[in-house]
Formats: sequence, C-alpha cells, structure tokens
Amino acid sequence: MVRPMELRQLRYFVAVAESGNISRAAQKIFLTQPALSRQIKALEEEIGQCLLERQAHSIRLTPAGEAMLHEARELLARVDGVVERVRTGAAGGRLRIGYAPSLASGLLSPAVANFTQVHPGTRVELQDLSTGEMLAGLEAGELDVIVTIAPRGETRGLTWTPLVRSPWRLAVGLKHPLARQNRVTPAAVAAEPLLIYSQSDYPEYWETVTAWLKEHGLRARVAGEYNGVDSLLAAVESGLGVALVAERIARLFPARTRMKVVSAPPGDLCIAAGCRTDRASDKRLAVFVEELRGAAAGMVDGG
Repeated sequence: MVRPMELRQLRYFVAVAESGNISRAAQKIFLTQPALSRQIKALEEEIGQCLLERQAHSIRLTPAGEAMLHEARELLARVDGVVERVRTGAAGGRLRIGYAPSLASGLLSPAVANFTQVHPGTRVELQDLSTGEMLAGLEAGELDVIVTIAPRGETRGLTWTPLVRSPWRLAVGLKHPLARQNRVTPAAVAAEPLLIYSQSDYPEYWETVTAWLKEHGLRARVAGEYNGVDSLLAAVESGLGVALVAERIARLFPARTRMKVVSAPPGDLCIAAGCRTDRASDKRLAVFVEELRGAAAGMVDGG
C-alpha cells in the first residue's frame, strides 16, 4: 500500500517533470527548492533509479523517469478519483433521473445499482416520462439527467452522451397480412393505418417517421396517437394499424406482435443520456453517466 509520504513524493516528482525546472516547480507547490530536491532524491533512492538528469537551468527525464511519470499520473488520478467519489457520496443529495422504460431497459438498473454503491448517500429518484416532459424537466432544473432518444438537431444548453443505437422494426398484429412477409417496404408501411407516438410528447419520433416516408415520396396515414409503448402495442395487437418502433421494444414484447424488418429504414435511433451543459462537469452526475456507458457497453459485449 502506498504511504502518504510516497504519494506526496509522486506529486512533487510530477510537478518537477511537468515544469521542466526544479525552481519553478518549487514555487508552484509552495516548497523551497532544497526541500523539493531532497524529496526527489529520496524518491530516487526508494526505487533505486535515477529519474532526472540535472542540467544548469533545467532537468531532463531519464528513461526510468519517463516510465515513472506515466505511472505516477495514472496512480494519482485514481487516488484523486476515489477521494472525490467518497466526498461526493458522503455529501448526500439526490439524483433525479427521467427515462422512457422501453428505451432505458437494460441500461438503468445496472447503472443505478453501481452508482449507489459508489454514492450510498445519494437518493436516486426515477421518473417515467415522455420525451417532452424530460426535456422540460431538464430546462426547469427539475431533472438532473434523462435517458431518451437523442435529438437529431442541436439542442442549445444540453449535452448528450450516446449510449446505444437501435434499428427500426415494424410492429404488426399476429394475424396481419404483413406478418407473413420477411421484409416490409416503405410503400407497404404507408398503405397501412399508422399508429404513432404523440407528436407533443415524442416530437423526435414523429419527425423521424414522417420525414422517412416523405423521403420516399409517401405520406403517413396516421390512424392514432399514443402516449406510451403499452397503449401503442395494445392498439397494434388489436388490429387498429401498424407502428414503427425501436428494435429494443421487440425484446420487451416478444409474444404480442410480430416485428418485421423494414427495407431502407430510417437511420438507427440513438439512445443517449442528456443533461444540462452547465451541469455536465458535476462529478456525481458524471459518475452516473459513466455507469450508463458501462451498462451500454456490457449489453453490446453480451450480445
């Protein structure tokens, strides 16, 4: 285990290496030059290697010094990270998360579980919301982070971290004629009554679907708008129409509908974590977003 004195010596060594001059480094860390020189000498004696070539007005790292600088930076970064996480966790507080269940499935649970291990004093609040409600919550400062579809255009004042990309599928009823086809064309989609998420609650979804049909010279025959995946797929199951949904939703409802591959589909949906740009540097928030990224990477690695 590294003793406090050794950590201090490593910090002194990094300061000298980055300054290129012992005198400048001593001024930077508020230490006298002789005292700093003694600390560096003690570190060299501890490891049995010469780290610096001392010249008239500067220093040069030896090969051992170059290796030590790399290792010292990594070790100190890890130590500082541990200290910051412990301090933040001890401070308590809360983390308010907005999410769409169909999109956050497989991401949120492991991320929250890992986050609370690091920050046991933080109260995590989860809110199942529409995209519109999530964006409004961020803007009003009522949410800290959201998990939803990343907007296609620029969103001023928000920072997005991509997590997962999901292709599109066409949801049709079990007895629908399209259920027997391997692949469905855009024209076949446009010919059917289209069930769609509410434009006011899910503007990005609405824009993506309608723009895709327009690119093919087609127009959507919207037969119903819905405020959630359960009501949308219930309508599909009842034979009221068909719906374009993310492939991730197909895994949640394997028996209720048939999910068909669409030819020339819209670009994959990007599921992302969003937060206010003025909060992006918040340490606790950054830890949670990193846990989301880890959960997303685990899903990809695990197939």
